[in-house]
Amino acid sequence: MTLPDPVNVTLKFARVLYVNGQSTEQTIAAAEEVGRALGLRATVIPRWGELELTAEDRDNRPVSELAADPTGIDMERVAAAMGRAEELKAGLLTPSAALSAIELIGRIPPSPTWLFTLASGVGAAALSIIFGAEHRAALVLILLSAAVGAIVRRGVARWSTNLFVQPFCAALLAGVVGGLAVRYQLSSSLRLVAVCPCMVLLPGAHILNSALDLVAGRLHLGAARLLYALLIIAAISTGLLLGLALLGVTLPVGPPGRSVPLWEDVVAAGVAVFAFTVFFSMPFKMLPWAAGVGMLAHAARWATLTYLGLGVASGALVACVLVGLILTPVSRRYHMPFAAIGFASVVSLMPGVYLFRMASGLVQIASGATMSPELLSATVGDGMTAVIVILAMGFGLVASKLVVDRISQRQPLVSTVGTNAHGHADLRRL
Repeated sequence: MTLPDPVNVTLKFARVLYVNGQSTEQTIAAAEEVGRALGLRATVIPRWGELELTAEDRDNRPVSELAADPTGIDMERVAAAMGRAEELKAGLLTPSAALSAIELIGRIPPSPTWLFTLASGVGAAALSIIFGAEHRAALVLILLSAAVGAIVRRGVARWSTNLFVQPFCAALLAGVVGGLAVRYQLSSSLRLVAVCPCMVLLPGAHILNSALDLVAGRLHLGAARLLYALLIIAAISTGLLLGLALLGVTLPVGPPGRSVPLWEDVVAAGVAVFAFTVFFSMPFKMLPWAAGVGMLAHAARWATLTYLGLGVASGALVACVLVGLILTPVSRRYHMPFAAIGFASVVSLMPGVYLFRMASGLVQIASGATMSPELLSATVGDGMTAVIVILAMGFGLVASKLVVDRISQRQPLVSTVGTNAHGHADLRRL
């Protein structure tokens, strides 16, 4: 039997990780370890749209490339690929079996539509509670709007591969529903009926991955990821504001959110984390870690805002530092992708409300009809708050992860290979 080309196997492993949301650092490390297990000294260079592999072996192979757009988030595929890579390194998987396995992993379907729809609805409702939604009618509207938006997204995906049409259509629907809610006096001045269904559309994982790349010095890739995320945010904002404008409604700039009790904030955060684990197609066994630490992070954020009197950026920083310190060793110990459990725990902290208010303010300023110093000040304030919160989240998550990684590198690695009941080598699963 002819053995598969080790370069091809290594590239396909790297591609599955790269296009499904694994962090660049862990993608490169896993791919190079797979290469070593196959007898290659491989160097993987990721770029937006492609992966390049330079392999040094006895055949002196040239550079190989494979098309790869890092636009997806599917942590079930990432976890499965990391597991097969560990098995290959431990000698429990042959190269031929590894190639077949990675091809099957690349075809694992995403979360079923019914679960995706349910998660979108309850996730948007949970976020509205965090931001102070009080009335049952508003919660029901938010849940239904986000759920129908999820169905629209899955439907649009069947006839269009454009990366921005799906979030635009879902945000347009949310804007129309939000405008109707204002017309019939079912929404407060916060416009949460319109805003919260759009918050579950935010590309938080891509923003955090871009921060990891920029800190690591991969400026081109980090900038490309960030630009992709910003274009998605622009599509969401355009759909939301257009939907509101069709009903003659605007999104107010600068109204403060309402404070909620600690128990409401923490419980709602747990529900929101559940929703994002579904969006990320995370294996169910990772949910307790993501939900538990996510709830703890929100509790720390709530305490920072309430007891210390600090701002939302400081609260996000404290929460993300806590997540990084707890989940980095957990991801190393149990071989969970940090991009899965870490991002799901903090992505609900993304400042979507401030981004949408800033977009609304810019549109009002551009129209010139309601130009005033108060509008300009509120728009700049919302924009600066959004930027500072995102920077604080990225810094908190990246800095804590780097510290724990540096400490862990000084400690001896624990073997992950044991024996099963029959005395044969067996890789310990998650």
